[in-house]
Amino acid sequence: MRFAAIADIHGNHLALEAVLADIHAQEIDEIVNLGDFFSGPLEAGLTADLLMPRGLTSVRGNHDRYLIEQDPASMHASDAAAYRQLTTSHLDWVRGLPFDTVYRGEVYLCHATPKDDNLYWLESVSPEGFVFLKPIEAIEALAEGIDLPLILCGHSHIPRAVRLFDGRLIVNPGSVGCPAYDDELPYFHKVEAGHPLASYAILEKATGGWTCQFRTVAYDHMAMSALAAERGRADWAGALAAGWVR
Repeated sequence: MRFAAIADIHGNHLALEAVLADIHAQEIDEIVNLGDFFSGPLEAGLTADLLMPRGLTSVRGNHDRYLIEQDPASMHASDAAAYRQLTTSHLDWVRGLPFDTVYRGEVYLCHATPKDDNLYWLESVSPEGFVFLKPIEAIEALAEGIDLPLILCGHSHIPRAVRLFDGRLIVNPGSVGCPAYDDELPYFHKVEAGHPLASYAILEKATGGWTCQFRTVAYDHMAMSALAAERGRADWAGALAAGWVR
């Protein structure tokens, strides 16, 4: 059993195209999608048109939820920019997606954590804004009740794998389309890949259990950076150009 996991595309259709091509080159036919498909100043509509016909097993992220729950007039700028590009059909597709699901009977999928789509599963943030690996006890507490050998999440944009003491593996594939950002909650912090490449993961079930391979893919990130700059988002332009928040 071998498949790919993608997450946090954030409207970056060029990064998505490159990742899909790389997955195909690895001779992988099955892909799961862990949410936050559209939010950002890039190409939400084109991203939706790439995703929807593929029928990927997908779960809804926090920013996807905002697109269908919030008044457009009160949305954050990134969500509002995406909302303006999405059709009724696109939004209906989002409405039909679950918060979480089980893939092939043995892989748990969610965007962030099983009960909160706004909480990092594998990372904590200090009051000083440092992002660090969460203590294993806290990670395991969030996995309580999930009796499956492989658990996939996104949200933090940080590629990471954590093996629980009972053998279960939790994997975050990183972000396809947004290599850096800042956030005010729970404290102001930055998440920075330090490179502009698109990230995803390949999961494989072997004799000894599940393994993961993290992959990064080059694409025309400067075209996306230029688009963000053209649309008045210097923060996104810098992040897409270099993988750092400036």
